[in-house]
Amino acid sequence: MSQEQPIKHVDEETKPHDPNSHSNVVASQTEPVGVQGMKEIQSSPLGTRLEQKGEITIGEALEATALTAGHRPVDYSDAAAIQAAEVRATGRTNIVPGGVAAAAQSAATRNARLPRDEDKTKLGEILSDASSKLPSDKPVTRRDAEGVIGAELRNDPNLCTRPGGVAASVAAAARLNQTNANANNNQNKLN
Repeated sequence: MSQEQPIKHVDEETKPHDPNSHSNVVASQTEPVGVQGMKEIQSSPLGTRLEQKGEITIGEALEATALTAGHRPVDYSDAAAIQAAEVRATGRTNIVPGGVAAAAQSAATRNARLPRDEDKTKLGEILSDASSKLPSDKPVTRRDAEGVIGAELRNDPNLCTRPGGVAASVAAAARLNQTNANANNNQNKLN
């Protein structure tokens, strides 16, 4: 093996990949990205919202993706993750016409046909106003993050999530919400 190739541990090579085990993905694959995403969310307008309201919604987590990965062209795994997020935010099982999932799916289909990245629709164009495009929204939970991560993984040819992408931003928001909820519970116990 050359020094440039990553070294896999034997247990990772022999362990079968379970794409349905999303709880491990939340903790492991998105952790470094999640920390970066959390720092970016905390220093953004969403961080102010977290301090004021105590929670980050799914729509706001999608908007955070526009900040962290907005320059990337939308692909099918992004569209699937956005659709999973929209379904969880709205409680609907179908795509909202004119919503963020419909726009992402259209952009992914169009982008697949275009050879040059500069001609492709970017995540930032789709997600910059995500909260206002959702007919309803809710605070992000760990379960929401697991569903979005699963959708992104299933639709990525390499079965991985992207740093700063939709899954990473939703996972970071879920962790922030959980951390904030735990802090509030501890504060209430002290009072």
